[in-house]
Amino acid sequence: MPPLITNIYTADPSAHVFNGKVYIYPSHDRETDIQFNDNGDQYDMADYHVFSLDTLEGYPDSLPTVTDHGVVLKTEDVPWVSKQLWAPDAAYNPKTGKYLLYFPARDKEGIFRIGVAVGDKPEGPFVPDPEPIRGSYSIDPATFVDDDGQAYLYFGGLWGGQLQCYQGGHDKFDASWQGPKEPTGKGVCSLGARVGKLSEDMRQFTDEGVKDLVVLAPETGEPVPADDHDRRFFEAAWMHKYNGKYYFSYSTGDTHYLAYAIGDSPYGPFTYGGRILEPVLGWTTHHSIVEFQGRWWLFHHDCELSKGVDHLRSVKVKEIFYDAEGKIVTEKPQ
Repeated sequence: MPPLITNIYTADPSAHVFNGKVYIYPSHDRETDIQFNDNGDQYDMADYHVFSLDTLEGYPDSLPTVTDHGVVLKTEDVPWVSKQLWAPDAAYNPKTGKYLLYFPARDKEGIFRIGVAVGDKPEGPFVPDPEPIRGSYSIDPATFVDDDGQAYLYFGGLWGGQLQCYQGGHDKFDASWQGPKEPTGKGVCSLGARVGKLSEDMRQFTDEGVKDLVVLAPETGEPVPADDHDRRFFEAAWMHKYNGKYYFSYSTGDTHYLAYAIGDSPYGPFTYGGRILEPVLGWTTHHSIVEFQGRWWLFHHDCELSKGVDHLRSVKVKEIFYDAEGKIVTEKPQ
């Protein structure tokens, strides 16, 4: 399937429906001479574009028209940022009438934090808060607004995203864990994503603070072990709801799958449910899931347009379905 966006390289697409349109909030890949490494230095993104489309009717037989709304935020706009505006997300706050753009970046000490910027329209532009969200760290923010109006922020990513550096607590950054390191050993649980309940203005965490998410193995009911790289969380957290159940989906990182787990609460625990996407061309796999015009869509990326250049990715979309048991499937059930 051809990419949705071809005028620039885009990745990590967060898709939301606002005002009857799909808005896509991706990271913006650019050319660089930085060599591939496990710290992710080659992903040297410096700004964000927002894209929108009116319909996916007729897809995949015909590609939709996608509008590029241009640059809505850049590195020099944010006082605390040094570099690497990685995968963002967005949300609408009905209590304030504002749209919010959440983004990870390295602060002046090289530590990833999560910032928030505010706009009057889904396409921006966005004005950043002068400091990152208190208590935030790591990468890949993803917002979820539940049926009762409560908003949550999910986040976290291993290795270059530094999640493994917080094994001593949510406020304890251990620089010795930087690089491709994870907990290992018999019976050791994998590191999970993080989630924090957001305040009414959706610009800070509430006093409840940040919690760990757990993905359980269905055959044991125990947390997925750290050495189960086919199922453990690595990065790219996403949350959506279907038929009253919470679907937590994520990337397995070095095994290159998109996987999902199902729970009864936005905090989990979540029981592993299967894979959504097999490995694509390129190292990273990052996605979002959204319902639009009565159908469910998986937005993701690969490196086919750049012929395999890992840091030059392109956003794609495919339809997904649910079977009678609520499992996600890629072919429409009969």
